Amino acid sequence: MTETQTNIDQEAGTNSQPLIPGLPNEIAELCLLRLPYPYHALFRSVSSSWNTTITNPSFLLSKQSLSISSPYLFVFAFNKSTAKIQWQSLDLSSGRWFVLPPMPTSFTKISSPHALSCASNPRQGKLFVLGGGESSRSAVVYTALTNRWSFASPMLSPRTYFVAGNVDGKIMAVGGSLDGVGEATTDVESYDPESDTWKESAKLPMVLPKYDSAVIGREMLVTEGWAWPFMFPPMAQVYDYDKDTWREMRGGMKEGWTGLSVVIRGRLFVISEHGNFPMKVYSSDDDTWEYVSGQKLPKETMRRPLAVTGAEDRMFVVGEGLNVAEGRVSERQNGEFRVVWRMITSSPQARTQLTPASCHVLYV
Repeated sequence: MTETQTNIDQEAGTNSQPLIPGLPNEIAELCLLRLPYPYHALFRSVSSSWNTTITNPSFLLSKQSLSISSPYLFVFAFNKSTAKIQWQSLDLSSGRWFVLPPMPTSFTKISSPHALSCASNPRQGKLFVLGGGESSRSAVVYTALTNRWSFASPMLSPRTYFVAGNVDGKIMAVGGSLDGVGEATTDVESYDPESDTWKESAKLPMVLPKYDSAVIGREMLVTEGWAWPFMFPPMAQVYDYDKDTWREMRGGMKEGWTGLSVVIRGRLFVISEHGNFPMKVYSSDDDTWEYVSGQKLPKETMRRPLAVTGAEDRMFVVGEGLNVAEGRVSERQNGEFRVVWRMITSSPQARTQLTPASCHVLYV
């Protein structure tokens, strides 16, 4: 028995009820570890011993150590007609959708879902939503293990319409607007989930309108993207976490960043939202972009706006109505990348009015 399983067994053993009558607790724990995550809240009500076991932090660690955590796609969406925001989760194995509990009330009183920014810690099964509330400093955390939202320490600076990302387990909040109208900020800060504290980081050298960002290794890349009428090349910066410094993004990278980014196995890809949704991959060796061969994203069913995320060798694109496509990326011996797409789910009537703002993969 692993150390984490022993911890769970000791916790459950403090209650007189067996986990499953007739089975040793060690076997019963393995059964509970395989229960689908969205039903944990229901399973916790079965008995006090089930509740104690499932809510123990060692429970998630055991799932991870036994490699039985499953990937779920979490989508932050809003209703086009009512502007109501909602999180939904897709079981990538079964194709079933689940609606998450609503975020705290203060996060529902926002002018636009894009005023918020989201980040995640996939292996810990946590989502971070920043910038909501009246002060625009609010931060909340969703924990898949408990299927609940909780408040985190507020950010040091108020901000809306900014970018966020996970760099080495720290959640970065970069730039944005102070009032959501015109006054911009170059403030940058990072959140440590372990200590529930924020600290200031090096300021942006310039104001960058929110468009896109990506994290590769211990660097965060931020770009304003191309904007009509395309008279000036876009501005973009790269943050070095170890040095706490910013530098200008290389010319080829920023000028070729013409779509929404996703990082697959340390490589930066972008999917254009125009035309046939062509996909490119960046080469740091010569600061160029190359088109990815293979299939095109099925534009008949994938309509803008899009949200994109990645996990291992797969990327997931969520379109209007929460249609979801999975792209499997492979690299050939000649260094050429190829993608094969398949539709995971098409939206039923209940989701046709929903538009994606952000998406993330968590292992739970």
